[in-house]
Amino acid sequence: MAAFIFPATLSILTTSFSNNSERAKAFGIWGAATGVAVAVGPVVGGSLLVHFWFGSIFLVNIPVVIIALVASEIVVPESKRPGAQALDLGGLALGTCGVSALVLAIIQGPSWGWISMLTLSLFALAAVLAVVFTGYELNRLAPLLDVRVFKNGVFSAGAGTIAASYFCLFGFIFLVTQYFQLIRGYSALSAGVHTLPFAIVTMFVTPLGATLALRIGTRYVVTAGLLLMAAAMAWVTMIGAFAAYFGPVIGAMTLMAVGFSLITAPSTAALMETLSPEQIGAGAAVNETTRELGGTLGVALVGSVFSSLFGPQVLSTLSKLGLSSHQLIVARSSLAAAQATVAHLPSTIRALSDKGLINAFIEGFHRGCLVAAVVTAVVALTVFRYLPNGGSRKTQPRELSAVNNSPDV
Repeated sequence: MAAFIFPATLSILTTSFSNNSERAKAFGIWGAATGVAVAVGPVVGGSLLVHFWFGSIFLVNIPVVIIALVASEIVVPESKRPGAQALDLGGLALGTCGVSALVLAIIQGPSWGWISMLTLSLFALAAVLAVVFTGYELNRLAPLLDVRVFKNGVFSAGAGTIAASYFCLFGFIFLVTQYFQLIRGYSALSAGVHTLPFAIVTMFVTPLGATLALRIGTRYVVTAGLLLMAAAMAWVTMIGAFAAYFGPVIGAMTLMAVGFSLITAPSTAALMETLSPEQIGAGAAVNETTRELGGTLGVALVGSVFSSLFGPQVLSTLSKLGLSSHQLIVARSSLAAAQATVAHLPSTIRALSDKGLINAFIEGFHRGCLVAAVVTAVVALTVFRYLPNGGSRKTQPRELSAVNNSPDV
């Protein structure tokens, strides 16, 4: 359902605020709410798991949804475009299969082998489906995704920036939650509470990022945000297993929050303001697609890098302890599984194995964060060329006309 909600909210904001300054502030608040929700979610979920049962994390959303529905009916204006076409089921199927093939290949690469026939076949299938999807959408009168919008350099740079920021953020969250619970021994609730600095910083800095972009330019603010996120991930690679929380851990988390906050609103505004009214829905869909795809690939790729180092080191650590092949296979899947596998061993042997497991996790954690840092830094240097120099601006109608009526479309 989130796939329906996010593009709709962005479309409504874009059409409801015609003034660039007001729209930038609205995007700032929207982005702050998103960032806060990402960090507050684990706290609420952890609290519910501690005090109630598993199903409570789903039921808690019901009153929130009811309030949102009532409020939407009262204050949200109608933004339906006349003459809307039927849902593009063919594009939906092609896009879903292509993304699924790509993500599956990345996730399973460490266990299947990166050059195995199955992994390479999935990568090839994803590439073929991407080409077929593009051609199919270009020939549709009402495409699921108007791929023509990517001809605009500002739009593509904004989409790439959003994808990179969520790639970095979700990859980090995927590993740091395991680090807090499995290495530091925090409960689910405590692990969530320890991520709150990210939410607090995001809440205050995201609206500031929108204001700064209007004053000094989207290019500089967004690029700085990406570089700060890359620096934060590089900082994480130097944090030890039991480093002080009120020090390097919270410092890296705060730096990442500042970087993320400088990206969300300005890049979204730059992306949406290049579009004609007819393209706003497609632009909002691209914004959400790149956000979700970036986050998914962040978890998949960073997790795969982690697994590629963690698994072999676990086997090296535990293979001399007389464990069965089945136990070794289970142990290499995650740190939690490895810890459970050695829990029955004598205390002296378990102490040595635990040290090896922790070292394996930290090395995988560091390498995964390093990959995220490099990807984010490369994107920062790439998009700097295409993002606007000054504050957000509205693309001139003749520019849009040139894009929409290009002879090669």
